[in-house]
Amino acid sequence: MDRKLPNILITGTPGTGKSEIAKMLSERTGFNWLDISKLAIENKSLEVYDEQYQSYILDEDKLLDLLEPMMASGGKIVDYHSSDFFPERWFDIVFVMRTNNTILYDRLVARGYSGKKLEDNVSCEIFQVLLDEAKNSYKEEIVHELQSDNADQMADNLNRICQWIEQWKIDNQ
Repeated sequence: MDRKLPNILITGTPGTGKSEIAKMLSERTGFNWLDISKLAIENKSLEVYDEQYQSYILDEDKLLDLLEPMMASGGKIVDYHSSDFFPERWFDIVFVMRTNNTILYDRLVARGYSGKKLEDNVSCEIFQVLLDEAKNSYKEEIVHELQSDNADQMADNLNRICQWIEQWKIDNQ
């Protein structure tokens, strides 16, 4: 590995705090936060609109081609709800954000989620679909589950990730 800094994947069900922790982590470390949904829109890496889920389908190949050169230098925080299509070689650690189902439900309703989109996202969290996806896509020892129900847990998670980064730097100098 030639990277001077690690790459981090933050994944989990919508509403679990991925973007919030990624933003705080970027501000604290200077790492580049790659909000995959935003990048996909800006770079027209979207396919058709899914009426049922009220969102666009990602053009994964186009997005991966865009990201490949960015990931090579390290120091990236990738924020996306899915993880199985990203190459394993890109990441040094994967954090899966988890949230209590009642809290998650309220967060998603506040975002305007309803119907099948709301039900499927809460079910996804109940059945830890994205945690299992990450464990199946990456070496199990680099996948870590972080509970994200409140501000105190978010602060603890931020400190934990920053401590991991500092240890990575020591181990990889």
